[in-house]
Amino acid sequence: MRRPLVVGAAAVVAAIAAALGHALLNPSQPPSPSASPRSPSAAASSAPAPLPPLHRELRAVPGEADGVVPDGVTVLDDGNPAVANLDANLLEALRRVARDGAEGGVELSVNSCRRSPEYQDQLLRKAVAQYGSEAEAARWVATAKTSPHVSGDAVDIGPADAAEWLSEHGAGYGLCQIYRNEPWHYELRTEAIDRGCPRRYADPTQDPRMRP
Repeated sequence: MRRPLVVGAAAVVAAIAAALGHALLNPSQPPSPSASPRSPSAAASSAPAPLPPLHRELRAVPGEADGVVPDGVTVLDDGNPAVANLDANLLEALRRVARDGAEGGVELSVNSCRRSPEYQDQLLRKAVAQYGSEAEAARWVATAKTSPHVSGDAVDIGPADAAEWLSEHGAGYGLCQIYRNEPWHYELRTEAIDRGCPRRYADPTQDPRMRP
């Protein structure tokens, strides 16, 4: 009469062991937050650090207010800030020569005019990256403190045939090429109307205005 009881006890033990095994294989409680890779603290520690100020600046895209000139802009366009913010005397001379050139079928487009200091600094950084050194970049792009583009005293004319035409006729309007390596770069030299344009510098590094 005791044997069935023994068998029954063994069955109970087996049932308990099975239940415990199921619990171990299928826990009803989620893992501890400290052990979870998706916990808030772990997510916060893996989040990228904020960009430093210089990198934030490099991500900024300059616009027309900074001096970016869309294709097709001429010196007669009042709606573009880069044109409108040029030195008044330079702009007047450019518009006189543009009107006279148009009568001969020449259209003076604008590749660059007045630039913001931030835009000029960005162009200089790009030039350093492109040319490999600050010394080489200085042959093409001035600093924001020295650039006549930032002060509104320079304009880059295009296309190439228009810049070439202006090199032949610009002196009569006081408009002169300043650098031999930049045939598109023009500034106002009113004395050129009577005396002709001054001798050009090889590049901006030869210009005393560019030196600290």
